[in-house]
Amino acid sequence: MKIIDRYYFIGIGGIGMSSLAKYLLDIGSIVSGYDKTNGSITDMLIKNGIQVIFKDSIESIPKKFKLKGTKVIYTPAIPNDNIQLNYFRNNGFEVRKRSYLLGKLTKDSKLFAVAGTHGKTTTSTILSHMCNSIQLKFTAFLGGIANGFNSNLINNGSEFSIVEADEYDRSFLELNPTISCITSMDSDHLDIYENKSNLVKAFKEFSKKTKKHLLVAKGVPIKGNTFSLNQKADYYASNILEKNLGYEFDFHTPSKIYNKIKFNLIGRHNLSNAIAAAAMLDLANIPLDHALNSLKDFKGLKRRIEIFEILGSVVIDDYAHHPIEIDSIFKTIEERYSNKRKAVIFQPHLFSRTRDFLNQFADSLSQFDEVYLTEIYPAREKPIAGINSKKIIDKIDNQIKKIVFKDGIEKTIKESKANLFAVLGAGDIGDELEKLKIKYKVYEN
Repeated sequence: MKIIDRYYFIGIGGIGMSSLAKYLLDIGSIVSGYDKTNGSITDMLIKNGIQVIFKDSIESIPKKFKLKGTKVIYTPAIPNDNIQLNYFRNNGFEVRKRSYLLGKLTKDSKLFAVAGTHGKTTTSTILSHMCNSIQLKFTAFLGGIANGFNSNLINNGSEFSIVEADEYDRSFLELNPTISCITSMDSDHLDIYENKSNLVKAFKEFSKKTKKHLLVAKGVPIKGNTFSLNQKADYYASNILEKNLGYEFDFHTPSKIYNKIKFNLIGRHNLSNAIAAAAMLDLANIPLDHALNSLKDFKGLKRRIEIFEILGSVVIDDYAHHPIEIDSIFKTIEERYSNKRKAVIFQPHLFSRTRDFLNQFADSLSQFDEVYLTEIYPAREKPIAGINSKKIIDKIDNQIKKIVFKDGIEKTIKESKANLFAVLGAGDIGDELEKLKIKYKVYEN
């Protein structure tokens, strides 16, 4: 797995790009890269000794990375008119997508790959936590910051790898998993796939690349071992009891029942993710007793149902950016905080996703007592005429609904009648919340 070389990352501040950059630095490669804006991830890279460039120009590329032999890695989120990307393309450099590098780095290990339109990050992080608890020799490339490790990279050896198999841009087709999982297969990324049928075809193609065992959520129309939250399947939970910070449940495998397992995270969708992670270990013939016991110590991820208090109100911070994910968050909140007045502060992610799921977003957000939307976070996209946050607001019937500035979370909390706020979105709204955490000296539970 060891590669000593010189790498330049275009889009290095992305969650998937940064874990690869850190890994290459760890094994002795020379690493630098460009990103449009600085943030907590680029700060972390700089602290680790990686030079990050924030100006898209040829002149700003460090001289040693203009030398022949530099390998250039880019994220498909980078627009095609990026000056640095085109410089490397036009001057004979090896230029590859992130997915190619991830496939290359993991091809010689036993690879656990977690796919699905929802649940990839939490499932792969739970799996990493369990593997760490039994001292497995593994490297995990995660799509979020794991609280237990304060990182999106866990580098504990090379026998096993754990990755998120990302369906965006068909990236997961670069992987060759030993054991893979599909947690869900809902419509998304229609800017790439155009329709659900093409999305399903890509997932089926991914499933065929799995060398040993495929695990699928019950109901996903692909043949494999099945898992379920509370329906009978090859792997499922029963006797589920709510506990203060999570659940207690019995875990069923095809050959055994493990009783009274404790899991330290709220949200039934998260419990389903834990079942998937445990099932993947069982399919790898790894003993489960100690690994399952470790679930009670799972510390979660940043921006995945993080709960804290600001100005006397409960605040729940989550990455949810799809209507189905918003539904899951609302169900979790309703389950735990039925007596609270609930507001949502949502930053829509991508113009195309907003357009494709306009009615579904309106329905999902309408479940809250108060609805506040920031403007759309564009990420890789150019604006689409007529698509904006007001388009969603206009479809919501709630009496209290409003467009707010993303830096107005504190003001919204102060002026609202609600006493619970779900702050949702996959853009940079989490950075705004981070400022409030620092201001109010918040320490997450």
